Amino acid sequence: MPGIFDLSLQLNGFPLKWARLELQKILAVPDSDYEAFVEKRKKDIVDFHLKHNAFYRELASGSAFENWNDLPVMRKQDFQRPLSQRLSECYRESMVFVNKTSGSSGNPMTFAKDKACHALIWANIQRRFGWYGIDFNKSWQARFYGRSLDVMASKKLQFKDYLSKRHRFDIFDLSDDALEKIVAKFRKTRFEYINGYTSNIVLLAKYLRKNDLILKQICPTLNVCITTSEMLFEDDRKLLETQLGVPVANEYGASELEVIAFENPQGEWLVNSETIFVEILDDHDNPLPYGKEGRIVVTSLDNRAHPFIRYDVGDFGILDEKSTAKKPILKKLVGRTSDFAILPSGKKPAGMTFYSLTKKLFEDDGNVKEFVVRQTQSDTFEIDYASDNPLTPQEENRMANIMTDYLEPGLRFVFIRKPMLERTASGKLKQFTSQIQQD
Repeated sequence: MPGIFDLSLQLNGFPLKWARLELQKILAVPDSDYEAFVEKRKKDIVDFHLKHNAFYRELASGSAFENWNDLPVMRKQDFQRPLSQRLSECYRESMVFVNKTSGSSGNPMTFAKDKACHALIWANIQRRFGWYGIDFNKSWQARFYGRSLDVMASKKLQFKDYLSKRHRFDIFDLSDDALEKIVAKFRKTRFEYINGYTSNIVLLAKYLRKNDLILKQICPTLNVCITTSEMLFEDDRKLLETQLGVPVANEYGASELEVIAFENPQGEWLVNSETIFVEILDDHDNPLPYGKEGRIVVTSLDNRAHPFIRYDVGDFGILDEKSTAKKPILKKLVGRTSDFAILPSGKKPAGMTFYSLTKKLFEDDGNVKEFVVRQTQSDTFEIDYASDNPLTPQEENRMANIMTDYLEPGLRFVFIRKPMLERTASGKLKQFTSQIQQD
């Protein structure tokens, strides 16, 4: 008898049993044959969409292709048309899984996955979470994600959480009083794992540190913390592992696609090579070798309802030199392609690099709980921060001088203390934003 999570997928028409068998076939392909195996799957999905999807045929300017690198790179702006115009001819919206992105990096985008593809995605997610002993049918999850403000959508989400054995915490209130209640919930609930946005879990860890608490001692059933959707810095990882008392695994994905990379217990950030193909491209859409930094571009190998072929997810990353076709490893996730500061001299430092420097300065005394950086003019940066105590003028000057030395002279830094930082509608904390028009 399947568990309630599996049963809910099957009752909604997602062929999970078939997907698990199909996934085992994929995993059984030998390393030596895997590159040819992936090449065939790439050709099959492109041929399908060129034949059955007018939207992709128009984008690719033809009904056949010879060279993979001649195919267009799809970008989010390509999808700014009704979903019905983007579906393959043999699919209707009532037949597929439909959802939309959070819109945290721009306009939300509606997308679709056929039910076989969606089942295969879930089979693979369950396998990867299983590396840490997690069973979605049995394991209770402490969930640090956003929730919908729409009443009906919120009720539907509550039901999904029930089926998935998840308790969803309110991440829009992470005051000390709210965090105290969260810790109290851990005292009386047999949570086996934490899953959610990095910045929210880091705030919980800082509260635990301030109160000299270890979460594993409060909740002995807790086994692992899985962070997602935001950058996980090494000092934050150490803080989480210390205060939670469990290993931390980092997940990287895109809702319109699926999990792109997931950290295994050996500390390798394994790229999903089972259901997607990941390549790193330069600014001219040329593939880069392992070890080189570029744009992360992903192809869904199984989604026949909607094409995601050479789709630019909007991030920079590096694949490890040790990568193979069957075992690609994400060496580094650099950040969003749009997150660059533009300085008066014309220099364009990466936003996450700039954020990392500020973070290091703030971490010196542990006063600042969290912060965001916003470029409002070419020479002006506003830094909103939440802290126990306001920064002194001397502290502000010291930080401004260090950042000026790192970036360039003539910059202005404005520090704005707030009781709580605003998050996106989905609950994410956007660490760096530039309001400067970029070419």
